[in-house]
Amino acid sequence: MDSKPEAQVDAGTQSASKPSSERVAYKGGILGVKAGMTQVFTEAGDSVAVTVIDLSPAVITQVKTHEKNGYQAIQIGMLPKKAKAATKPEQGHAKAVSASGFYHYQEFRLESDDKLDGLVVGSVLSPEFVKPGDLVDLTAMSKGKGIQGGMKRFHMAGGHKTHGASVSHRSLGSIGNRADPGKCFKNKKMPGKMGHEKVTVQNVRVVRVDLENQVLLVNGSVPGPKSGIVTIRPAVKHAE
Repeated sequence: MDSKPEAQVDAGTQSASKPSSERVAYKGGILGVKAGMTQVFTEAGDSVAVTVIDLSPAVITQVKTHEKNGYQAIQIGMLPKKAKAATKPEQGHAKAVSASGFYHYQEFRLESDDKLDGLVVGSVLSPEFVKPGDLVDLTAMSKGKGIQGGMKRFHMAGGHKTHGASVSHRSLGSIGNRADPGKCFKNKKMPGKMGHEKVTVQNVRVVRVDLENQVLLVNGSVPGPKSGIVTIRPAVKHAE
């Protein structure tokens, strides 16, 4: 019986024939994992609540060009998988970086092919462009709350607690109109699934960067649960 052919990696989508383990500084953004919150103290003795983001190694797994793919981008792989947890196609895709696969893939789009200079498959993104005091935009998936009512989901007032109210304290009240139009309009705010949405927090100040331990400390809270993936980009709107 013939053996199955090994998964092949499309060389046309790669910018180098051999992967490189060198670290490259890509200013378009980096990925991190939310580790939790703690506090640090300033020189004046003030306590500052910070979120710790683990800057786990993010490897370039694919380089996309306008000629081959119609747009320019780099694909990033993060959190390596063991071979037993990865499918055969995934193992073939990650073969170029000598890995079995990754739990998280993400693309960063570029303006032109010129921006791809120095970004080769196998390179590890370096967070060195992030400095203490810089402003960054953080994107993550918010915590899922399940199915919630209108009062929690949309901060509705609810009904009366007294004056004859019975089992309608947290109800929405009327959701329609009269005989005309005689229906409930689409997108009416009603109970439903809440949370687990992509949220971006802008102009978050970087408190500390520890390149030795690959840890980033930012001021305040960050959306999502612990172990959630956080995208860190330079701030688009610079607050004064």
